[in-house]
Amino acid sequence: MIEIGKVITSTPGTIQVMLDGVEVFEKNKAAIRISRYVVIEDGNELKILASIQNISAVQSDAQTISYTLLCTPIGCYSENEDGIDFKQGGVNLPSPTEPVYIPEDEIINTIFSCNENFSFYVGRLINNKTVDYFVDGNRFFGKHIAVVGSTGSGKSCAVARLLQNIMKINQGHNQNAGSLKNSHVIIYDIHSEYQSAFTLSDEEKFGLNCLDVEKLCLPYWLMNAQELESLFIESNEINSYNQISQFKKAVILSKEKNNPRIKYVTYDTPIYFDIWEVYRYIKNKNAEVISKKEGEPHLPKKKDGSLIDNSDSVYLEEEVEFATTSQASATKATVGPYNGEFERFITRLETKLSDKRLQFITKPEKEDKTPYTTQDFAEILKQFLGYIDRCNITIIDLSAIPFEVLSIVISLLSRVIFDFAFHYSKIKHHEGLVNDTPFMLVCEEAHNYIPRTGGAEYAASKHSIERIAKEGRKYGLSLMVVSQRPSEVSETIFSQCNNFLVLKLTNVNDQNCIKNLIPDNNATLVDILPTLSAGECLVVGDAVPLPAVVKMDMPNPVPNSSNVNVYDEWNKNWIDIAFEDVINRWRKE
Repeated sequence: MIEIGKVITSTPGTIQVMLDGVEVFEKNKAAIRISRYVVIEDGNELKILASIQNISAVQSDAQTISYTLLCTPIGCYSENEDGIDFKQGGVNLPSPTEPVYIPEDEIINTIFSCNENFSFYVGRLINNKTVDYFVDGNRFFGKHIAVVGSTGSGKSCAVARLLQNIMKINQGHNQNAGSLKNSHVIIYDIHSEYQSAFTLSDEEKFGLNCLDVEKLCLPYWLMNAQELESLFIESNEINSYNQISQFKKAVILSKEKNNPRIKYVTYDTPIYFDIWEVYRYIKNKNAEVISKKEGEPHLPKKKDGSLIDNSDSVYLEEEVEFATTSQASATKATVGPYNGEFERFITRLETKLSDKRLQFITKPEKEDKTPYTTQDFAEILKQFLGYIDRCNITIIDLSAIPFEVLSIVISLLSRVIFDFAFHYSKIKHHEGLVNDTPFMLVCEEAHNYIPRTGGAEYAASKHSIERIAKEGRKYGLSLMVVSQRPSEVSETIFSQCNNFLVLKLTNVNDQNCIKNLIPDNNATLVDILPTLSAGECLVVGDAVPLPAVVKMDMPNPVPNSSNVNVYDEWNKNWIDIAFEDVINRWRKE
């Protein structure tokens, strides 16, 4: 190793180094650069590996220039008969005057080499492009990952490249074509970008499961209380508590009626109920008239004068014509407790149930045009878990989902996936085994549905994904959270991420957000983020051999996320647009 200077100050987070003159600096300038490494003696048998964060030149007089390096300690290593034993952290800070060296390539290559622990390829070091960078695949994908970067920084390409590496897709070829692996990735694709990145030729035998609003089947009866109420009930209405109580009762009654063999039924039980039965129940409650005639039971009264002694079942089955109210002793009748209370609620139900945009929720049908029922639950699960056609990647294209139900859709999908992982894990645990079918959920553009702040419209999706962030790893369900605005994403979710891929970030708030999330000894690395080029990223976390700035390979195929070359397009000759084609697609004709 080449000695270049001495330690002059040493603090818990930084080590300052004075170089041995201008000649040393000029001679070794290629190796003395930001983010490159130096080796420092610690006064014992260990050596400290540190990253250069800042280079300063101070001119004390006309002829004298001194150079100093500000370095962040990363880890320490020892040399033995078996080679180099490197460990992150655990640094004993060096005393002033301890020598500082430029490490030999062999040391860096050994630290970053592929081995039994670090075997998943991410990219190449930007300060030494001959060195491949590997992470611990189990700790990387078995825990939650955050991928952040400003628009245009290469986030979509980075995510696509990572997932292609998992699937062994390289240069458009499926290296697993002869054997279907057990990988399972589900992508929430907000901008319809990722299908192109995983569409290979038929010869490659790669199965891709793509679900858009036309193919996605999410029956309303899978929703829990929060999701149902978010869809059908306005929480800010004065009588919303009455709406909730009667809606809940109607849902449970309908579930019991349509599933007589299921003994334990709750509001949240994922079994079929008829939403039109619920509608009729609410409508009857809104029009209900109760007999008050002396000597007659105080029961709901029909127009023909007959009484209803089993109103719960009758109200589900038919719209009742009730008797008119009367004060006469022979026909005395008065309005029911909810008469006239639900006018707006009924209108809202009618509007939601007739909205063609929501038919994948309110009127999902099988190929034979019959509705999905409780017996079809397994097929519904297989749909977005990739088990119908045995696909490693499932892309759920949310680009055409109406914004007002986006949170509900994401909540429902996330919760059902979590519940499946939970119950499958419990079965395996009961058998003395661990979950052998882990899933990863990729939340693209996460700030759109799990924001740091927001009202009731985001409550459902935040609750479901935050639950995955806090509990999912125990049941083989991990998250990859992708966002261009990390400062606008739920703190709860980011706080649970163990590994970060941080691409170029120009916004100060976003930089500070990341600085607060990553370990203190790596916080100074954030200063480099505004200077990164597209595809370059800071990799930090407990799955990495050590934090580093890495250049990721371009995916092949690429996601459909490239920018329009506006200036070039504007300089071309006029292009006529087939407006009818656009309008027909707009109208889904």
